[in-house]
Amino acid sequence: MTPTEPDALVVQLSAAGFVAAEDEAQELRTCAAIKGEPLDALVERRLSGEPLAWITGQTLFCGLEIRIDRGVYVPRWQSEPLARRAVERLPTTGMGIDLCSGSGAIARMMATSRPGARVVASEIDEVAVACAAGNGIEVYRGDLFSPLPRTITGLVDVVVGVVPYVPTTALPMLSRDTFEFESELAYDGGPDGCGVLRRVAAESPGFLRLGGALLLELGGDQAEALTDDLSRSGFGDVTVLEDEEGDVRGIEATLEARK
Repeated sequence: MTPTEPDALVVQLSAAGFVAAEDEAQELRTCAAIKGEPLDALVERRLSGEPLAWITGQTLFCGLEIRIDRGVYVPRWQSEPLARRAVERLPTTGMGIDLCSGSGAIARMMATSRPGARVVASEIDEVAVACAAGNGIEVYRGDLFSPLPRTITGLVDVVVGVVPYVPTTALPMLSRDTFEFESELAYDGGPDGCGVLRRVAAESPGFLRLGGALLLELGGDQAEALTDDLSRSGFGDVTVLEDEEGDVRGIEATLEARK
C-alpha cells in the first residue's frame, strides 16, 4: 500500500458504520500481532458487532487500561464523569462502594486516584466478578449491598453505581447488536427504568456515613422520578449531572439524615 492508497481495513470498518475506523483498525492489528491470531478472524468478529474490547481484551476508561473478559459489560465513556465525581467525593483515606461493578472500571479509577482509600465492589455476574478481581478490585459476588462486609456499614463516604436503568419497553430501541452479545441484566431497570435505582436509594443509607455521597448514572426524567425516594431515605443537596450537550447523565445526593 502506497501512502496515497486508502487502508483497506479502515475502509471496510468505515463502510460497516464504525466511526473510529482508523483507531479500531490499529487495535485489531495490534491484537492480532500480540495474540498470534489471524487478523481476518478478528475483523470478522468485529463486523458481526462483537464489542472491540471483547476481542482485544481491554479498553481505556478514564485513561486507565481495563481488562475486559468476553461476556463482561464494557464501560462507556459516558460513565467517566460519574467516576471522576466519585473520586472527588472520596477522601484520601476514605471508603467507597461501586455497585454493579462489571469489570470494576469505576472501582479501579477510585482506587487508583485514592490509593489510601478502601474501595469495594459488588457484582452479580460470575464472569464479571472474575474480571473485576483480575483488575485488582476487592469484589464480592451478589446483589447490590447484600454480599458486602457488614463491618463497613455506616462508614462509607461514596456509593457509586451504573446500575440497570433502561425502561423495559425501551430495550428494543438499543443497538441491534447489544443483546446479541451483552445481557439484558446489565440494562433492564423495570417498567420505568427506576426499579434498581430506587432500591439503591433505599438501601445505601445503611452503609453511608452522614455527609456521604450517592452517585448514580441515569437518564431522561429519572432524576425527577427519584426525588421523593431520595428525600424519604434522608438525602438532600440533590444535583442532576448533565453532559456538555445538556443531556441528563446522573444524579448526586448527600446523606443528611437517617430515616
